[in-house]
Amino acid sequence: MKILIVDDEEMIRAVLREYVEFEGGEADEAADGMEAVRMCRENEYDAVLMDIMMPKLDGFSAVKEIRKFSAVPVIMLSARGEEYDKLFGFEIGSDDYVTKPFSPKEVMARIHAVIRRGKSAPAGVEVYEFEGLKIDVTGRNVYVDGEKAELTPKEYELLFYFVQNAGVALTRERLLSKVWGYDYYGDDRTVDTHVKMLRGNLGQYRKFIVTLRGLGYKFEA
Repeated sequence: MKILIVDDEEMIRAVLREYVEFEGGEADEAADGMEAVRMCRENEYDAVLMDIMMPKLDGFSAVKEIRKFSAVPVIMLSARGEEYDKLFGFEIGSDDYVTKPFSPKEVMARIHAVIRRGKSAPAGVEVYEFEGLKIDVTGRNVYVDGEKAELTPKEYELLFYFVQNAGVALTRERLLSKVWGYDYYGDDRTVDTHVKMLRGNLGQYRKFIVTLRGLGYKFEA
């Protein structure tokens, strides 16, 4: 695996690099967002660790630029744990969010999880249609009444998991495990937040995602 570590603190970059290389991977480093965008244009990475507060170009702005040309998995790193930062990071296309101070082992687990999800692909053509909602899992496209919906990577994965398990009651814990790909230790608002964003992009077809009070959700069409 090849990882880009983006942080203006040299010590943090050094620690994360050591863990990546210990597990047999390669690591490049960038000290600001502008350098990170340039390196993502010039190289292929399996994942990017992106600090938020940096000089020249902050992490959020860097992710926005990277998403214009790349779908590389991005894990945000931040000393701030405000919910707004997490929501904004997910909305612009980041795949995960880790709050400092963090355990390097946890960061590595997150890296492996996003890489596994990125490499997993369905066998054969997989397309679902529910009234005016068309979900092309193979091509990673979603259409609402013929118009292509712009979803974040996590919203795509969440919707795909819903339709592939249509009619099944899915707990928040199961969604975290299957969609996020690791054992999540924290509150379950992560799932609720992404479901809210996903529903907002599905228009009238948000009705297919049914809330099961006290349990989770179910895709019902």
